[in-house]
Amino acid sequence: MGSYVNKHLINDETVAFETRLHWTTIFTLRSLFTLSLAFWFDRWLSEFVITNRRIIIKTGFIARNTFEMNLSKIESVNVDQSVMGRILNYGSITIIGSGGTKETFHRISGPLEFRKAFQELC
Repeated sequence: MGSYVNKHLINDETVAFETRLHWTTIFTLRSLFTLSLAFWFDRWLSEFVITNRRIIIKTGFIARNTFEMNLSKIESVNVDQSVMGRILNYGSITIIGSGGTKETFHRISGPLEFRKAFQELC
């Protein structure tokens, strides 16, 4: 589990599922221009976690982006996978909240397992 999630768990909160960016993110232009350093930093510093109370997603280091939402406020978790994504087990997840919040995260490893873990907790 990543350090961000460890520092921000609340009382009686436990991690139910955790995933990261898929290794295919190495094939982005940004990674190719930085000789794959960007890939390792992005993969190492990104956290996609479902706890027994909320979803926590953190990306970035200096310019940090976080997304946290209570499980009770989430209407659905949608998964989009291409043919290659189905073969290699990666895809995009879209989290839709009750207030109209819609956040999409791309190239997540094991998106169907992420959705299943969410559904089992609700």
